[in-house]
Amino acid sequence: MRVLGIETSCDETGVALYDSEQGLLGQRLHTQVALHAQYGGVVPELASRDHVQRLLPLIDELLTATATARDQIDGVAYTAGPGLVGALLVGAATGRALAYGLGVPAVAVHHLEGHLLAPLLSERPPTFPFVALLVSGGHTQLFRVDGVGCYALLGESLDDAAGEAFDKTAKLLGLSYPGGPALAALAREGDRQRLRFPRPMTDRPGLDFSFSGLKTFALNTLQQLGDGGSNRADIAAAFEEAVVATLTIKCRRALQATGLSRLVIAGGVSANLRLREALAAMASDERGELFYPAFDLCTDNGAMIAFAGALRLAAGEQQSLAFPVRPRWPLSELAPLASGVCQQR
Repeated sequence: MRVLGIETSCDETGVALYDSEQGLLGQRLHTQVALHAQYGGVVPELASRDHVQRLLPLIDELLTATATARDQIDGVAYTAGPGLVGALLVGAATGRALAYGLGVPAVAVHHLEGHLLAPLLSERPPTFPFVALLVSGGHTQLFRVDGVGCYALLGESLDDAAGEAFDKTAKLLGLSYPGGPALAALAREGDRQRLRFPRPMTDRPGLDFSFSGLKTFALNTLQQLGDGGSNRADIAAAFEEAVVATLTIKCRRALQATGLSRLVIAGGVSANLRLREALAAMASDERGELFYPAFDLCTDNGAMIAFAGALRLAAGEQQSLAFPVRPRWPLSELAPLASGVCQQR
């Protein structure tokens, strides 16, 4: 089965072709970073309009690059949520219309399921069950994953997601948008031993997170020290160390609580090298293994949607002619593909 995947949940237009026998055939991605940079964040209306302009040309480019004719497409998968409603509607309407015109089934894909399953596209994919840390600009959540569609929430951020805290702190430090990668780059220039930021909610039991206080701590530290010399770099380093340490502590607890040995990280922040390094060391200490997607599959992309959609289409799922989108959509509402796998929760 050859599936066209479409991702338009926020500020990146992604398309990909996945073949159930040959694997990922190709993908194309357009990022809107330059469009939103002057505003310091995503402007939903501009994001939607840009998806309208970019989506069909990207699909044509992808089909040409992979030497795929339209009649070779066996199904279409599109992100239906969560995300920005206008952006979601662009991808959903386009995907459903293409499927109708080609006479093939379409399936609505959960954006977070795409992220959770993206590591399965790597050369060394994990096997079920595993603990997954989904960490991005909008989400910081820990799941037990027993199979496709079987996701048990273990803990989540009670306020800012880790990626959101990165972006906000970067803005305080005068860094350009998007802030997360810029802050990580600045942190590499800093002294990680000079300052110590708190590790939120690690002094109490549980697997929930809280990162909003770190932004305030960074602001107070900046006001106290000033932004001269190496202060900004040292603050960035201390902030990154605090986030990484907090995530690592919670992931260790999750592995110990579930008795599992495989840890998966996914989402945009999973590309952070310091986080990968710390989690790999922790997993080794716990006699476990760390898995993550390739760098180009960490942020939003069409490949993860094509892959997740191919799995659900193969199981017989398909969308009616209606194409509702869900800006908010709990993962717990997804149906498992195999009966019985969720009984291990």
